[in-house]
Amino acid sequence: MSTGSISRTPICKLNDRELPYLYIKRDDLIPYCFGGNKARKAQLFFEEIDNGDYDTVVTYGSSHSNHCRIVANMAAARNMDCILISPTEVSDNTYNSIMMDLFGAKLITVPVNEVHDTIENTIAKLKDKGHKPYFIPGGGHGNIGTRAYVQCFDEILDYEKENDIKFDYIFFASGTGTTHAGLVCGQLIHKTCHNIIGISIARKNPRGRDVVLESIYDYLNESKISYDPEDVQNKTVFIDDYTGDGYGADSEMISQIIQKSLISYGVALDSTYTGKAFSGMLDYVKKNKLENKRILFIHTGGTPLFFDDLNKWRKK
Repeated sequence: MSTGSISRTPICKLNDRELPYLYIKRDDLIPYCFGGNKARKAQLFFEEIDNGDYDTVVTYGSSHSNHCRIVANMAAARNMDCILISPTEVSDNTYNSIMMDLFGAKLITVPVNEVHDTIENTIAKLKDKGHKPYFIPGGGHGNIGTRAYVQCFDEILDYEKENDIKFDYIFFASGTGTTHAGLVCGQLIHKTCHNIIGISIARKNPRGRDVVLESIYDYLNESKISYDPEDVQNKTVFIDDYTGDGYGADSEMISQIIQKSLISYGVALDSTYTGKAFSGMLDYVKKNKLENKRILFIHTGGTPLFFDDLNKWRKK
């Protein structure tokens, strides 16, 4: 695979009568293993791996994990060993897990409360055997993951300049936090006035927002970028009204939105991330009377999860 930077993903206007100024940024079209925000982040992690003499990649996530799929693929392309630590509680058979197996990743499944110690023990054993493992936090968490979405925000600004438009609101699925943090950091760096709205797919406030804030402060401090803490607080909007029954939990409304998106726009969403966030965005826009605002939705990927949804619907 190419080790160069990821090409800029397209922004397209959607044909929607109710939202005449609705656009979508297609990070699901990043040209690597179904793309998504995890591909954007993993590219930067593997640039660091390529510049070192690492021989094994260790990370963690569920059987649904887009992150684990991408990491396993990038490791396999380099003929590197890949070890995935996965919680037993969310380790069923999915299209993502099938691909992880195809890529030859070694899966270690343990109860969720044993994940941390298992990671530490696995890395220690690898080092004892003379290996040089590289650990990637779950979901691509950390400053490298945040930097990936600072770069994404730069792409959005380039699009606005090239097309002489300005997005009033930017919506996306907010999960482990670095996608959200990167966009806010990008806004703080460029001093823009976009309304950046993260729709939580699982976590509730205050913890969900605090995780995003921690990532923002970590990145700004490491990058030695000055900031006003009050400004950071004001620009970090984390909406937890649409988490439903938690991570990966579907609903009839989300299913309808996913089907409408595919039929009306030709865009596949999924019930874990993008479908839940898109559904939440539509409700938020309606409640706050934002129909005539220029809105950008960032499609953060998860296409294999869409096919998991199709299977569930077929069995009903």
